[in-house]
Amino acid sequence: MTNDIDGIIHSAFESATGRTTGKSEIHSWKSSLEYMERVLRDNEIPFDAGVAIEYHLPQTSKRIDFILTGQDRDRRESAILVELKQWEKAELTRSDAIVITRFKRGPAETLHPSYQAWSYKQLLEDFNQTVQEEHIGLYPCAYLHNYEDDGVITNPFYGDYLKKAPVFLKPDALKLQQFIKSHVRYGDTTRIMYRIEHGKIKPSKNLADELASMLHGNREFVLIDDQKMVFEKAKWLAEQASERDKKVLIVEGGPGTGKSVVAINSLVSLTGKDHVVQYVTRNSAPRLVYEARLTGHFRKTRISNMFSGSGSFHAVPPNTFDCLIVDEAHRLNEKSGMFSHLGENQIKEIISASKLSIFFIDEDQKVTLKDIGDKEAIRTWAKKLGAEVVEVSLESQFRCNGSNGYLAWLDNSLQICETANETLDTREYDFRIVDFPAELHDLIREKNKLSNKARMVAGYCWDWISKKNPMLKDIVIGDYRATWNLETDGQAWIIKPDSASEVGCIHTCQGLEVDYIGVIVGPDLVVRDGRVLTRPAERSRMDKSIQGWKKLLKDDPEGGAVRLDAIIKNTYRTLMTRGQKGCYVYFVDDETRRFFAGRMQAVPAVEAVTEKPVMPAHEEPATVLPFRRLGPGEVRPYENCVPLYDLKIAAGGFSDEQQLDDCEWVELPEAFRSQKGLFVAQVVGESMNRRIPNGAWCLFRIASAGSRNGKVVLASHREIADTDTSGHYTVKIYESTKENLADGSWRHLSIILRPDSYLPGYEPIVLSKDQAEELRVVAELVVVLG
Repeated sequence: MTNDIDGIIHSAFESATGRTTGKSEIHSWKSSLEYMERVLRDNEIPFDAGVAIEYHLPQTSKRIDFILTGQDRDRRESAILVELKQWEKAELTRSDAIVITRFKRGPAETLHPSYQAWSYKQLLEDFNQTVQEEHIGLYPCAYLHNYEDDGVITNPFYGDYLKKAPVFLKPDALKLQQFIKSHVRYGDTTRIMYRIEHGKIKPSKNLADELASMLHGNREFVLIDDQKMVFEKAKWLAEQASERDKKVLIVEGGPGTGKSVVAINSLVSLTGKDHVVQYVTRNSAPRLVYEARLTGHFRKTRISNMFSGSGSFHAVPPNTFDCLIVDEAHRLNEKSGMFSHLGENQIKEIISASKLSIFFIDEDQKVTLKDIGDKEAIRTWAKKLGAEVVEVSLESQFRCNGSNGYLAWLDNSLQICETANETLDTREYDFRIVDFPAELHDLIREKNKLSNKARMVAGYCWDWISKKNPMLKDIVIGDYRATWNLETDGQAWIIKPDSASEVGCIHTCQGLEVDYIGVIVGPDLVVRDGRVLTRPAERSRMDKSIQGWKKLLKDDPEGGAVRLDAIIKNTYRTLMTRGQKGCYVYFVDDETRRFFAGRMQAVPAVEAVTEKPVMPAHEEPATVLPFRRLGPGEVRPYENCVPLYDLKIAAGGFSDEQQLDDCEWVELPEAFRSQKGLFVAQVVGESMNRRIPNGAWCLFRIASAGSRNGKVVLASHREIADTDTSGHYTVKIYESTKENLADGSWRHLSIILRPDSYLPGYEPIVLSKDQAEELRVVAELVVVLG
């Protein structure tokens, strides 16, 4: 027995997600779960009920605090979803489901806990096919264990959500016990939580597909957390805004945070209240897709009145509209018109034309030299036009399978900004690197058979020669040949049923999404010696997005280079975040492909919930290796294979050195490219089991010069031997301290080889200054293959 509940959960959280969390959340686990433990201390609550803590909602970045599973009195399967809060006070607001409470930085608006719990339940039902098909009952509630009833949280204004998800306050522990016992009377003998966790995920809804239903008044998307907050803020500002009291709302959010979902929900809501509203984009692709989906449901005049390009307001009288909702505001231009000769500034003209202007923006998605949309420019024009500015943000992730880790890894790998995500855990998101463009296109065609929601895109590095001669192929890479999307499909290419055979670009997919995206990274982005370099000269001469780049570099070499670098990196960042479920990539440049592949962390596949045949006791299950052994006639060293060294590396201690010259050769998984310096070895032992399971096969790279701090290394030392094996090799996390010498050189003061295990008893190996000089770092871990 231990009182370290927060430590146990933190360790499990790190293991499951591959990342850590803040001290405040760790403290909340300790505090709130102590109260839950007291509630569950009841003989009528079954001891074998299932418990899940910090359950990750599928295809989002959201987590449910506490889930209890079992069966009710009628033996129906149930799951109780509990939202835990440490609040002590709250204030009433006039916005639906919004309260004010105090956080570390002071009072702030936030969601009512009952809405939060109910919305998580709705999200789980919407996404999880197992819950629906197997009729698992979901019962949400909120427990505010420090809150004395003051009539705010239980106010009738929030009555609809209190009915859907009751709230239990400080004096209500017994009531919460009764709520639990009414739904969980018997234990979880059917692995309910496991089936939910590993069950079928329903196809995610696509905004364009659901737009007509939304405009008919149907709820198609449950707005979660910050999405609901922004939506309510937009509605409130729309009621406050007037000709004399103009408002501007800036909504900042990265890819997949739901900017377009909130924008369209705001359009539907405000239109339904008889406000004069338009949805505005600079890029025509989203508007044309939405209009195509609405054709046949509404009159063309109504459709046209709801959508507009950003260049339509230079001649519009002030305050003509109640609200203009500008999606992809980072793409706004200065001038309007085909020849960029109309108006003064699109930001100014939009604010002038409307009582309320809402700008949804991600400054890291600027992809042309003409893009001027940024927060500072919006603030400046709002001040000049006498409009009050309100700024909010969207942070919850609903694309890329809800993986914030993938987005952070992508920013780090493209060297847009430094993050802690140096390697990608592919359990979170289906990301693959392939060796051939034809292989990539075949993958996308296969995925497209599921729901017509998989597409190919590429950097604009090939001329569009098929525009004049449809018989020609635009993109030619070795034997692979493909055409850019047909001109007849135009900006609505992404929804055309036969367009998976073509390749789109940034101009036909920005602001939209598919289930699976295939990306060809052209020669305009390469990696040399670990640095990501951009090459504008490799862009097609037909690409207007960086037109005039040579003059820009001549007039402003330093500033121009920074702008061009950002545009090319932002382009690939945008392309590689269009897939809700997966992104597959082919890099034209070999060194670039190896760089990105080396930053991937392969993991064993999750066990599926299937019926398995029972094997006779005397039979052993076959071992599935994460590579293929090659016969002598197949081996082309370091071209199609790498060596398999029988080192018998013991992660729990040193093992005997082996001869390395007599080895087998193995073919790596498709995500990795064979090259000199790589080899595969098996790691046994438990001292690194947080990162490397006992018996796992690992890919290593022969060590080269450079910092190794924080890396997992294979190291040897003649004088130091493990007390059990007296061997020389070990796998540990490398840490060192150095001192600079008078001659400009340096030396180690100490080296620590640190274990990373869930089990007690493994101590760091500490090498003194003298011992450190004799340590040999043999290799660095690239990835755990499985």
